[in-house]
Amino acid sequence: MALNNSYDARLVQQETAVGAGVQVLLLVLLGTAIGMGPAGWLTGLAFAIATWAVLSRALHRSRLRSFGAANRVTLGRAILVGGVTALVADSFQDSPPVTLFVGLTAVALILDGVDGKVARRTGTSTPLGARFDMEVDAFLILVLSVYVSMAMGPWVLLIGGMRYAFVAAARVWPWLNAALPPSTARKAVAALQGVLLLVAGANLLPHLVNVGVAALALGLLVWSFGRDVLWLWRTSRVWPAPVERPVRELVAR
Repeated sequence: MALNNSYDARLVQQETAVGAGVQVLLLVLLGTAIGMGPAGWLTGLAFAIATWAVLSRALHRSRLRSFGAANRVTLGRAILVGGVTALVADSFQDSPPVTLFVGLTAVALILDGVDGKVARRTGTSTPLGARFDMEVDAFLILVLSVYVSMAMGPWVLLIGGMRYAFVAAARVWPWLNAALPPSTARKAVAALQGVLLLVAGANLLPHLVNVGVAALALGLLVWSFGRDVLWLWRTSRVWPAPVERPVRELVAR
């Protein structure tokens, strides 16, 4: 039995290594296609290494016997997000081709609705998978907000930084760690962030319209977080703060 567990563990870790290899291959293709500079290369490679290291450690701690189809889809999205991250880092010197930037981001956003369906249909939903999905989504929003902020100003960074600010605040105020009730509105707002930022970042509309789209994204996010924080605060007045932190449902499967 111990040999079987060890073998399964190696297979799971091999999948993360393959993901890192595919990420490097994507960077090579992007570099060949657009002549990516050092900033893009270094950022893309850093993303690949960090993703591999963090995911490998999480898989080791969770002791999953198989990686699962849903996690493979999420890993594919992470690879695309790594490509988008490299393009955004490279854009500080040269603007990436709009079609390439929009294409990679759009596919990553579309696949966001696939991994959850795969997990539910195959009965392979896990806390690790939900967290992996959430972190990929959150990082993509952060990267897109950085890209859009270069044309519209630093206020757009509030969109990408809000989730990370919430996590930091939860370390100071433990009542923010409580689980939230399911909310269709929360899921819709989370899903719209990437779409609205992509529309604004594609720069296909007049500048004022793009600013309005980004402002709409920020307004919806402030409303969603504000509503949740108010609910958590009111709940904390009645029930004591939890001892263990659950996986927060920002982008649930």
